[in-house]
Amino acid sequence: MTAPTDPAVRTQRALLGGFLDAAIAAVHPEKCLRAHLPPPTPGRLIILGAGKAGGSMAAVASDFYRQEHGLGDDRIVGLAVARHGYGQEAPGIRMVEAGHPVPDEAGIAATKEALALASGAGLDDEVLVLLSGGGSANWIAPAGDLTLSEKQAITRAMLRSGAPIGEINTVRKHLSRIKGGRLAMAARNARSILTLAISDVPFDDPAVIASGPTVPDPSTLAEARAICERRGIPLPEAALRLLNDPANETPKAGDPAFARSAYRIIARPVDALEAAASAARAAGYEPVMLGSDLEGEAREVAAEHAALALEMKAAGRKVALISGGEFTVTIRGEGHGGPNQEYALALAIALAAEPGISGIAADTDGTDGGRGEATDPAGGLVDPTTLERARTAGLDPAAMLADNDSTRFFDAIGDLVQPGPTRTNVNDCRIILVG
Repeated sequence: MTAPTDPAVRTQRALLGGFLDAAIAAVHPEKCLRAHLPPPTPGRLIILGAGKAGGSMAAVASDFYRQEHGLGDDRIVGLAVARHGYGQEAPGIRMVEAGHPVPDEAGIAATKEALALASGAGLDDEVLVLLSGGGSANWIAPAGDLTLSEKQAITRAMLRSGAPIGEINTVRKHLSRIKGGRLAMAARNARSILTLAISDVPFDDPAVIASGPTVPDPSTLAEARAICERRGIPLPEAALRLLNDPANETPKAGDPAFARSAYRIIARPVDALEAAASAARAAGYEPVMLGSDLEGEAREVAAEHAALALEMKAAGRKVALISGGEFTVTIRGEGHGGPNQEYALALAIALAAEPGISGIAADTDGTDGGRGEATDPAGGLVDPTTLERARTAGLDPAAMLADNDSTRFFDAIGDLVQPGPTRTNVNDCRIILVG
């Protein structure tokens, strides 16, 4: 598909790509982790990483302790697990790539190993937990008699239901041996437990980031049961037994397991958005922050943002509408896509080729929905020529939105956003340029 030739459109598209790059760079572990790493203690340093930034965080930590503190293999031990394609070499720390968003056998084996390392921590050892979004799928340890295939089926059903991440993680925590504070219980004999986290969730709740493996869990078995009932999630007998067993409740505040545990968030979604806002300001746009914690159905919020952009244009303002958070998609069709691509497609339709308005929507981790491959797209780019180019290619935008087929739409016109694995994750970044 031929790219737009209008110089103004091409300029806006280039700016949008640059603003997204600035947002991602601001929250990469290379920039945000090192300053938070504590000096080593006399014992072993057990490093456990999980999530889409698990590999890159482990690499930064390994380099810090080896190069700046001279620690060797006798002092550093650990394991990091990340999504397939997101691994990164970290001397002294074993790297495992596993399934996301649907867990797999590699994740189970890695999680068993992580729990064993935590349980083996002695009174002189420090456990350093490096968490990022995606850890809920990467650290997978089904409780009770629940099998991997059953856990996978529950995960798929929750994802298709349109449930927000908080609800999904409430259910996950009560079907797991590592989530919901249980990793801290495994490491309770350690000298200390320090968790450094990159947040990818609305409101930066430690109990939600990677399903809170090292913090008290405020959610309950009753809430998990209610979510499954409300969302119509089919549960196997093993899951029903777990959700109805009072002994399977997650540890709460005041549990001795958390007495020597500390938690620090080192990067937040708002940090990425502020970096994008600074870049937009430098380019002559007035940043308008719509929030870093937005939730809702992707296509519905896109229509609201399009209306706001049109209002701004009518008022003669030159602005960059910037937002984050995590939208959901209720799957009704047979197509493929993700929340950011669906948002972008709905945005293009709602803007109706209005001149002077372009937008980008992408997940900062480099993948948006998709099939769990590292090559999955991160989002989509729209401009005033999007609908015309789509129709020239024989596409029906409204029909493809109805079929949840946003990936094929943007692929056909060459407007998928595909940065590849970024090895960080602070959720979505959406920018609409007006004027």
